[in-house]
Amino acid sequence: MRHSMKVAKWEIKRNLKNKSFLIGLFLTPIIILAFGFIGNWIGGDSDSAEESGEDITVFINDQLGVFPELEDTVSASGMPWTLLETDLAENEIADEVTDSENTAYLFLNQAGLTEGVFPIYTSEEIDPYFISQAAIMQGPVLAFQMEELGLTEEQSLAISQGVYFEEIDAEAITNEEAAGEAGGEELAGEDDLLAKLVPAAFAGIIFISIVFTGMAIFQSASQEKKDKIAEIILSSLTPSELMQGKIIGYFVLGLIQTAVLLLFVVPFILFQTDIPLLEYLFVPETALYVAIAVLNYLMFAAIFVGIGATMEDISTAGNFQGLVMMLPFLPFLFIGPVIGDPSGIIAQVGSYIPFTAPGVLLLRLAILDTWPWIEIIISLVIILISTGVFIKLAGKIFQVGILMYGKNATPGEIWKWIKA
Repeated sequence: MRHSMKVAKWEIKRNLKNKSFLIGLFLTPIIILAFGFIGNWIGGDSDSAEESGEDITVFINDQLGVFPELEDTVSASGMPWTLLETDLAENEIADEVTDSENTAYLFLNQAGLTEGVFPIYTSEEIDPYFISQAAIMQGPVLAFQMEELGLTEEQSLAISQGVYFEEIDAEAITNEEAAGEAGGEELAGEDDLLAKLVPAAFAGIIFISIVFTGMAIFQSASQEKKDKIAEIILSSLTPSELMQGKIIGYFVLGLIQTAVLLLFVVPFILFQTDIPLLEYLFVPETALYVAIAVLNYLMFAAIFVGIGATMEDISTAGNFQGLVMMLPFLPFLFIGPVIGDPSGIIAQVGSYIPFTAPGVLLLRLAILDTWPWIEIIISLVIILISTGVFIKLAGKIFQVGILMYGKNATPGEIWKWIKA
């Protein structure tokens, strides 16, 4: 094991000094954040413009004495208006409106109160939605009118509410009752969903980062064989120690990539949302998800390093070696069926196939409300046994393939090595 750790340290140092690795290490999270900021900027720009609007100055000729109430109403509404009192008469504002921008003049008088119509004069460039938004100032005027009529508070409230008729379907009553019960649980349901998705997403990030890093083992073993330095390395240690060292080294490199990614992404999520990310992350489920992701890495890393040792040159890899590189992506075939029915037969079968079990199991656990522990235990046992078997088989392949030169090994030859 001591020699394996030396190989692991050598792989870590060699990659951390590699400019391509370092550029990819920091460029990936930067690109992700860039897309996040661009999306928020594009999506939020129209929203902020729509909410804030342009600052409008509203001059009010108040003959009813309701200006203070109007100020309170507009302030509470959040409208970007500046309310000012004016003594100008209607026949004196023609030039004022023409020479002004984003300006309006409102006249509140007894004539308007009797007729139910109050004139508003606006400049040409004013927001076209201003007139409809001005309806928020009706409240204080209506309150003044009801007070003049001598109505009690209860009568004023009843009149201000108005009377209207609404058609209601008999079936809708039942649906509304059900919706009312569900509505009280909706917020809790969203929290429960996030509580399940956050740990699964964290494990998924580890899963993807480590798998992509593990695929680099494929190239590493092939490159050392091509450069004919494998013989020199194997003069000081066994093929098994070399393979184990590579798996450990690239595992650490994958964790480094994950840590850097989270270092950029987590603060962005905390800044942009109100999700208590850390609270959802530090839960027992996270340990299970991470364990599944790590086992998945060990299985595929062993396969990659074993098959990589059978190749004389990665640029001349045959169809067989190319298909091996696609194995980690097989769980994507089950995404649709699993999301549609996470307890269905297809989801269960996907949980029992060694190459798809880790990914499918992670997805199912993130969706299911109640975990089927028997199926989970069976799947975990299959993953554990498969990982052990593939590591052992990969060791046999690596031991022979790393010292074979002149050609890429055929599937038949690899089968003979496994049976030996």
